[in-house]
Amino acid sequence: MMLDAETPQDIFTNNSETNTTRAQDWTDVYEAVRWIQLIMALLSVLGSGSIIVCVMLQRLSRTPELQPLFLLSVSDLLLALCWLIGAALYSERCNILNTLCYHLHIIEEILYMASFFYTLNYVWNLFTCIREKYITCMTGYPGRFSNRVSTAGKITALLSCLFPVLLMTPVFAVADISRCQANFSEPYRCLLMHTGAVFSVSHHHRQVGPCSAIRTYCISIFLTSFLLTLIGIMVLMGKARRIYRRVVSCNGYLGNQQRASFRVMDWRMILYPVIFIFCWGPAVVLAVLLLVAPSGSHGKIGVTLYILQALTSASQGFLNCLVYGWTRGSLRGVSRTVLCRDTDTQTPLLRSQKTRGYQSTRTTG
Repeated sequence: MMLDAETPQDIFTNNSETNTTRAQDWTDVYEAVRWIQLIMALLSVLGSGSIIVCVMLQRLSRTPELQPLFLLSVSDLLLALCWLIGAALYSERCNILNTLCYHLHIIEEILYMASFFYTLNYVWNLFTCIREKYITCMTGYPGRFSNRVSTAGKITALLSCLFPVLLMTPVFAVADISRCQANFSEPYRCLLMHTGAVFSVSHHHRQVGPCSAIRTYCISIFLTSFLLTLIGIMVLMGKARRIYRRVVSCNGYLGNQQRASFRVMDWRMILYPVIFIFCWGPAVVLAVLLLVAPSGSHGKIGVTLYILQALTSASQGFLNCLVYGWTRGSLRGVSRTVLCRDTDTQTPLLRSQKTRGYQSTRTTG
């Protein structure tokens, strides 16, 4: 007896049903990623927001010591807000959300690149401060410190924001022309930047043409910016460490206090790149798999990477506020000033002493 042959329509229907079943099987994974992303992004908002509020209350956002930290916190705050919005829109079902989520992901990519560059700008500022102290120590002349950000610092801050926008402008244009947002109808469309299908999809659901090229371009930009930032942090911190040791030992005396400062500098040299790798390591591994071996991101490997990505990438603002912000002696001094605001009762002499005290906080701390 002959078996009834399946028509192409039957095959299409069976594949669609299989994919839908698999998508439903992974609903718990997406729910877990959604709540982890929501909680960690909320912590990042609170962390980066605390630094922004502290600096703004003292009107120190334009000082050369704290502006790099302020800009880094602003980019982290905006990125965390995008992830909060994405987690909140996860359970919504509306056709217009496809376009909204697609453009939200593009904005996220702009913001994480800006965060990378502002992190590098922060480390560069730390390096230049140590180099200025070294020049002062070697020449014997007091350094010329200014309360205003230099022109080079302003240009660097502007380019750190403008460059990601320029890189992602073609994505906006090509995506709108090719209607790539039509592929964003899945329930996980608004979750983290690399959150895709954790189950194998049939060929007719895969992106082709310009949309596939845009996806590859975005992943490549992410990997390149991550690698350049990591190399920059390690190189600058290595140079800063060598110069700092010369600064501390330039008087020829090494006591317990000097050795303790060496340990602090060594700790930071290790901590800065480690935190950066911790925040973006899972996302980098997942991006490499999506670029080189897409099938490797499916199943248990994909689930593990998606959950780790939600725990680490969404927590960047919170970790940055601890590592780059509240470990600095100058910021802690500012926060104590905010808590004990008494300028209205101080005499002009006391206020001038307070101002000089703040100027003395131009340290590596």
